[in-house]
Amino acid sequence: MKFTLRQIEVFLATAHFENITRAADSLAMSQSAASAALKELEEHVNVQLFDRAGKRLQLNELGKALRPRAQELLERAQALEHSLLQHATVGDLKVGATLTIGNYLAVGVMARFMTLHPGTRVALEVANTASIARKVANFELDLGLVEGELQHPALTIQPWRDDELVVFCAPTHPLAAKGVLTEEDVLQARWIVREGGSGTRQTFDQAMRGVLPQLQIALELQHTEAIKRAVEANLGIGCLSRVTLEEAFKRGSLVELKVPHRDFRRKFYFILHRDKYFSEGIKRWLELCRQTLDR
Repeated sequence: MKFTLRQIEVFLATAHFENITRAADSLAMSQSAASAALKELEEHVNVQLFDRAGKRLQLNELGKALRPRAQELLERAQALEHSLLQHATVGDLKVGATLTIGNYLAVGVMARFMTLHPGTRVALEVANTASIARKVANFELDLGLVEGELQHPALTIQPWRDDELVVFCAPTHPLAAKGVLTEEDVLQARWIVREGGSGTRQTFDQAMRGVLPQLQIALELQHTEAIKRAVEANLGIGCLSRVTLEEAFKRGSLVELKVPHRDFRRKFYFILHRDKYFSEGIKRWLELCRQTLDR
């Protein structure tokens, strides 16, 4: 393209004012810059658009013919600019979160986000890590909040915050009185755990490396609350994120069990598509998530 939108603006302003000084003032430009832009436009297209009579510039016949098309071009460009600027504001978001994060952290972030940005909508989908990663990779979700480590060529993974799994039981369970589990206790206990494909199960399996085939897995459940209810009913002991158990520990409906010889630490992560445009909404959501660390 041999002309710029700025040159078109100068052309139209000059046609309106018939004076380069007044045209420059209307565009907040210097007279020399406006004159140079108009000269460059005429030289690029190798035509003269104005008849010059002293300081007055009058459109010639070619200039008059081009003026409506130039005006339409500029208005279309302004409309495009307006549309692009609209995307600089906070828009709607499609967020995916794993069960632990979705039920215990993401809802609070969503409430703050929508309070700070009235009129925005956040669609929150709760599923396991594998499902969230797949949908972010397919552009079905803007971003994901997951608790499992993963590698995917289309995704970027950013650490968010530290977390740890906690082993727990009902207060009436025989292990509740011990408080600290030995390796023998770990092997003899009946376990109620999350399903395969979840980040929680991934961390649990890693922590139990070496004895995993020997564990007595009594139940595999997809929902955190179902595991807590089953443990409260004394069907076995469980292992979930600390953030999901804080209220139950305060009430005394569940009891923490220490397993000092096993490492249950992990991280929560943000996942985004490598080619995803970081909209203002995504940036502000990430900021709010990080602010939860200070609370």
